[in-house]
Amino acid sequence: MLNPPNFRLEGEIAVVTGGGSGIGRAVALAFAAAGAQVVVLDARAAAASEVAEEIGISGHALTVDVTDGDAIERSFADISRRYGHIDVLFNNAGINRRQPSLEMALADWNAVIAVNMTGMFICARAAVRHMVPGGRIVNTASMLGLSGGWYPNIAYQATKGAVVNMTRSWAVEWAPRKIRVNAVAPGPVRTPFIAALTDQPDLVAQLEQLTPLRRLAEVEDITGPVLFLASSASAMVTGHILPVDGGMLAQ
Repeated sequence: MLNPPNFRLEGEIAVVTGGGSGIGRAVALAFAAAGAQVVVLDARAAAASEVAEEIGISGHALTVDVTDGDAIERSFADISRRYGHIDVLFNNAGINRRQPSLEMALADWNAVIAVNMTGMFICARAAVRHMVPGGRIVNTASMLGLSGGWYPNIAYQATKGAVVNMTRSWAVEWAPRKIRVNAVAPGPVRTPFIAALTDQPDLVAQLEQLTPLRRLAEVEDITGPVLFLASSASAMVTGHILPVDGGMLAQ
């Protein structure tokens, strides 16, 4: 008889970037519930501390900007010294600037690139230096990295498309280290990150109509797929992008 899949992270060390709110917060709490020691990493000290306190004894807050390469390297080295190694990275920190291409200031473009693409690279590389064989990385991509979208959002879409291919590239590059790399690609999720959209009832109705399951995702809809990719339940899965979009990309 086959053993059931193991979705537990008992005794493992998990780092969640952008863990102070939204999807990051929900995943940090889910990792802790699955048995992990969770480092909540966020540029906002109060947000990271609040989530770590909510987790309790197995939570630890760390304030650092993912675009600061030296600070990230030091922080991940500190995590490794504190816990011995790193098992899981949920590479999730991200920002957005929703502007049409012809109106976007170069500074806004560069800010999104710095966090969503370069920051993800910095964190993945720093984590891998301290991962043992069997380590896992789950990146936050987006369905907008797999489609043209429905409104002008060029910087976000460009960086999330980059995350898709960075995920595939790292899966191949780090397979000899026995490190698996996958990504989730959420559709619209009701978090403060998209409050400017969800505050518009007509737009929400339009997005729900475009979704075969006829609703927007909640953060709890993302935690299960992330936990699957972060656990041994997905032991033979690497280099894959898992849309969590209510069927939008299936159309």
